[in-house]
Formats: sequence, structure tokens, C-alpha cells
Amino acid sequence: MDNEKKINENIKQEEIEKRNKDIIIRLRKIEGQVKGIEKMVSSETCCRNILVQVAAIRSAINKVGGLVLEHYASNCLDLKDQETEEGVKELIDTFMMFLK
Repeated sequence: MDNEKKINENIKQEEIEKRNKDIIIRLRKIEGQVKGIEKMVSSETCCRNILVQVAAIRSAINKVGGLVLEHYASNCLDLKDQETEEGVKELIDTFMMFLK
């Protein structure tokens, strides 16, 4: 039983590391998009085109927020029963759908 617990903990740690890497990659892309908008503003690009990029950044940051929220619900809240965990997962899915 102790060995099974260690395996589960390792799997959970690998999932956390994978999620963190995904979030960092997304944040770096957002950073690049922001720098691109700075250049667009400096070169007096059409406002409509700038707004399209702002909308893309907003969508991307909402996705990052959703990933962090999902991590919080899965790992930081002390949920004991399966029904509560499923309810939280449904809430997160609904929240992410709302943010799109």
C-alpha cells in the first residue's frame, strides 16, 4: 500500500510539473504578444488590428487563469469526497466556457 501511495504521489507531481510548464509557456507567448502590441502602437498600426491582438491576449490570460484555478481546486482545496470533486470540476468547466 505504501508503494502505491508513492506511485500516486509521483504521478501527481509529474502532472503538476507538466501544468506549470504549460502555464509558463503560455505566459511567455502572452509576453511576446504584448511586445508585439507595443510595436504596433509605436508604428501607429490600425487600431482595429491592435484591438484584435488585445482580445487574443485577454483570451490567453483567461486560459492561464483557468489552469491556475483548476490547479487550486484540484490540489489546494481539501476535498474529501468524489461528488464534491466532480462538482468543482463541473464548475471549472462552466467557468472556462464563460471566459471564452
